[in-house]
Amino acid sequence: MNILEVRDLSKRYPKFHLRDVSFSLEPGYIMGFIGVNGAGKTTTLKSILNMVHPDGGSVLINGKEFRENELELKQMIGVVLGDKDVYNLYRVGKIARVVSRFYPGWDDAAYRSYCDRFDLDQDRRLVELSQGMRTKFFLTIALSHDAKLFIFDEPTSGLDPAARDDLLAIFQELVKDGDRSILYSTHITSDLEKCADFVTYIDDGELLDVTTKDDFIDAYRIVQGKWESLDSRLKGKTISHRKHDYGFSALIRRVDAGAFSGFQIDPPSIEDIMIYHTRRGRNHE
Repeated sequence: MNILEVRDLSKRYPKFHLRDVSFSLEPGYIMGFIGVNGAGKTTTLKSILNMVHPDGGSVLINGKEFRENELELKQMIGVVLGDKDVYNLYRVGKIARVVSRFYPGWDDAAYRSYCDRFDLDQDRRLVELSQGMRTKFFLTIALSHDAKLFIFDEPTSGLDPAARDDLLAIFQELVKDGDRSILYSTHITSDLEKCADFVTYIDDGELLDVTTKDDFIDAYRIVQGKWESLDSRLKGKTISHRKHDYGFSALIRRVDAGAFSGFQIDPPSIEDIMIYHTRRGRNHE
């Protein structure tokens, strides 16, 4: 059974439309949710959690409709969103005591254990913690009520490389028992290449791809060569292309690589794929 199933989720604003977003996540996996700023990542996550009321679609957690069983299902979800300033002036220990009242399954021994592991001082105010320590604190809260599904919005944003690497290692540790899953949005695509099993790619409110990380990367190629060799037929096979001092570079689908015989062809990074998709329709020549 999927731990999370999103079906045809939609939300319309005056200048933005989230359109029929559908994907699912099995237990024991990490799914990276990617897209440029404004693509719809946060709107989707908040719609899943009913923090934003969607205009259509449904969300199932462990096979149950979320909005019909919200109080029950929130017990098994751990959430870290970008809006982490609400408790800024409170001390860590007090925040934990308040939050624990909302979770019948709260495990104080687990909370203390993770605080020790992450070196969280109960007497420090939230505002006094670094970005990385704040994220670890909210992760500790989620872990202390035995959450099975973790939903994170840009959890590694603002962290230095060492802190990001530490957090990604924790993510991988969380899912290795096969009972817990993570859905997290990020614009730091190098993080995905280290830990994600699946990639869900959204652009302008519409899903472009939902697949394994390896298949996502393998579906594309970067092509480079002399500008004068890129005729109109070949331009038509590029997702987008860019002219530069040494020729051109372009993103193509792997199935079209045969048409570019004689050009330099390389595997792309996830960042390459996002950049070239964002440029489609406005090639730089």
